[in-house]
Amino acid sequence: MADSRPIAAVFDTKSYDRDYLSRETGSASVDLRFHEFRLEAETAAAAEGASVVCVFVNDKATPAVLQQLAKYGVRHLALRCAGYNNVSLKAAEDAGIVVTRVPAYSPYAVAEHTIALLLAVNRKLYRAYNRVREFNFSIGGLVGFDLRGKTLGIVGTGRTGKLVAQMLKSFQMKVLAYDVHPDVEWAEKHDIKYADFLTLVQESDILSLHAPLTPETDHLINKATIAKMKRGVVIVNVSRGRLIHTKALIHGLKSGHIGGVALDVYEEEEGVFFEDLSGEVLQDDDLARLLTFPNVLITAHQAFLTHEALSEIARVTFENVNRILEGRPPLEGTVLKAPSS
Repeated sequence: MADSRPIAAVFDTKSYDRDYLSRETGSASVDLRFHEFRLEAETAAAAEGASVVCVFVNDKATPAVLQQLAKYGVRHLALRCAGYNNVSLKAAEDAGIVVTRVPAYSPYAVAEHTIALLLAVNRKLYRAYNRVREFNFSIGGLVGFDLRGKTLGIVGTGRTGKLVAQMLKSFQMKVLAYDVHPDVEWAEKHDIKYADFLTLVQESDILSLHAPLTPETDHLINKATIAKMKRGVVIVNVSRGRLIHTKALIHGLKSGHIGGVALDVYEEEEGVFFEDLSGEVLQDDDLARLLTFPNVLITAHQAFLTHEALSEIARVTFENVNRILEGRPPLEGTVLKAPSS
């Protein structure tokens, strides 16, 4: 007799996605249908016959897409990530689709990658590596600075922001933090001070971004805020690309006002990050310009990419899939906005 289990259509998958998600198949009450392409209006038909649709950061769950999914009988949109600015939550509610996410797959993975980026851009490790590979053992031009005694500005004190602040506190840095919902008790415990955004920007030697993308944080780092920063400031962003206005960033780098930049995200990364474009001409002029600066280090949205994080993403995703199919509530804190019904 044929297996009549429900189907989960999984979009925008790479080999590591398929590997870790498939490991959960035994505990999941669905059959997985993997798609390498992203979910968008032109590809939504691939979800026909599925009860669950699983997406990642660059899939587009627009109102039109969600309406189409609802017609196919999809009742659960499972995000295998924390961010959800690519999902129309109101449209999902209207369509009767429950939206879940993985809010904390591994804040340690992202925090540790933040520290790695900061150390690498400050101590010019990527330039040193390239030199040595060519038997060039000179060290001219590789001067960095001690983190000890410098001021770190943390924008966003969720799980990851807090971990980065605590880790860099151990480097004997002074830490300032900004958040619209400050955790005063945590700050006092770790000798961290909250400040208003302008003060933080003006006093920080290093600025590390860990805020979600909202209308208020969109292009939070722009020409005006960069002008208020210390000359030589180092900016690290592992959160959302659109927190930074790229053209303003390039201007700050060209003028020498910005001393270094480390990015794991980019505001126009869709269609570029996660793809192999090594045999093509890069069409994004701003990204191409950024890559020409010797004091810019970019990784392609890999901060989450650890064994622990991928395992947790798969576990939480399919735990929620099972729960919803069985009529049970999803895991606490994972529902973004359930239908009113």
